[in-house]
Amino acid sequence: MGKTNYIHRFLARFVIEAKTPLAVGSGEKDITTDALVATDVNGLPYIPGTAIAGVVRSMIGEESAKTFFGYQVPGKKKDGKGSEIIFTEAKILNSNGKVVDGLNIDAIDNDTLLKEYKELPIRQHARISEKGVTVKGGKFDEQVVFAGTRFCFELEMVSVKEKNSDFESVLSQINNKTFRIGGGTRCGFGEIEVVEMQRAKLDLSKPEDLDLYLDKSSNLSEDWNGWQRDENIEKETLSTDWQEYKLSLQPEDFFLFGSGFGDEDVDMTPVKARKVVWEDGEGRLFDKMVLIPATSVKGALSHRVAFHWNKLNGYYAGNPEAKVGKDNFAVKTLFGSEGEKDGEGQLRGNVIFSDIIEKRNVEDKILNHVAIDRFTGGAMDGALFSEKTTYVREKDKPFEMTILVKNEMLSKKDKKNVTVGDALEVALQDICKGMLPLGGGVNRGNGIFSGTLKRGEEVIYPKDGGQ
Repeated sequence: MGKTNYIHRFLARFVIEAKTPLAVGSGEKDITTDALVATDVNGLPYIPGTAIAGVVRSMIGEESAKTFFGYQVPGKKKDGKGSEIIFTEAKILNSNGKVVDGLNIDAIDNDTLLKEYKELPIRQHARISEKGVTVKGGKFDEQVVFAGTRFCFELEMVSVKEKNSDFESVLSQINNKTFRIGGGTRCGFGEIEVVEMQRAKLDLSKPEDLDLYLDKSSNLSEDWNGWQRDENIEKETLSTDWQEYKLSLQPEDFFLFGSGFGDEDVDMTPVKARKVVWEDGEGRLFDKMVLIPATSVKGALSHRVAFHWNKLNGYYAGNPEAKVGKDNFAVKTLFGSEGEKDGEGQLRGNVIFSDIIEKRNVEDKILNHVAIDRFTGGAMDGALFSEKTTYVREKDKPFEMTILVKNEMLSKKDKKNVTVGDALEVALQDICKGMLPLGGGVNRGNGIFSGTLKRGEEVIYPKDGGQ
């Protein structure tokens, strides 16, 4: 029998919570949506181990990735290295905080939380052109997992060394503010918070450690005596590669982030969110929570960044350098580009947004609109439209939004001494000044917010830090 040099085992067990909706796609669709979430044998959402490993690999850099995850030299089958780290699938927790792993349909039907996952929310997206209208064929909808959903997964690293700083590096990445799982991570989805972490370190040359290791089940729902709870979980960290902006926004009046659907009362209803809330170790699903989709903020902000980039550079109307959309230097640098039809020129965005989902004391108000015939001055036939808008009754509690931007992108310049960061910060200030409304019906006075803007912990608007 061969003998391994990898006698040391470093293990960790995580319980994570989706702070925003999670879109881990299965690659399939049905008649109701363009993209279904991945589900396990019980029909419950889960996160494949490859999805977690892929994110970690992308965050630690190419050289470290070769050490942890192995590599294969192209064209040389025998020249490579195997992976030293293993990730399990992340399985969902039930209403009592217990992991559901393996076939367990009866338990699901009797669990107050898990039975809610039979019908998952669907989020709609519409691509808006530089003219402010929906692009033909630019509508897309996808199934997502409720914000607040908790999952459990484990990872194991083999090592020849008794102490392994590489393992600590991997753990720190999972607790990084930029750690996102699934699709739409640049549009508000996939933000993760570490709720609990347990660890174990084994030396398989010791009989007692070997017995303990062999006694461990691959089923995440089964207990194991080797775990030690880490009581000193660090708060989420942010690497120096990223800059954090914080918006504290107070709606001045009505706002509308439309669902795309009407009801028995109106033609357009505001989108509401359902979120799992955990109290004393028990999870409950709450309905009708206020949702400010990150996509709505991202779309409005990208257009305003283009405006300020042109203005700061002196590119006015008629100037061929006055470009908008994906052709604008600042927009492309910050938000990426879908490239051409043949796939050339694709660039990933360098800004990370998060949805705002909160249980707030709000009211809906029905507003009616009538299109006026410009020739007769009377109402146009069949042109009555109604919508439900939202207003907040609590004026003392602003909505908090965090935006993360890669530092190196903020200092990018084109032909003049104007940085991309200059255009972005002025655009963000416009939101705080009420000059850049958010959501739908902005031409009718909806979506005006006021507030403050921080770069890290520094207040940059208003300058004195007051309202």
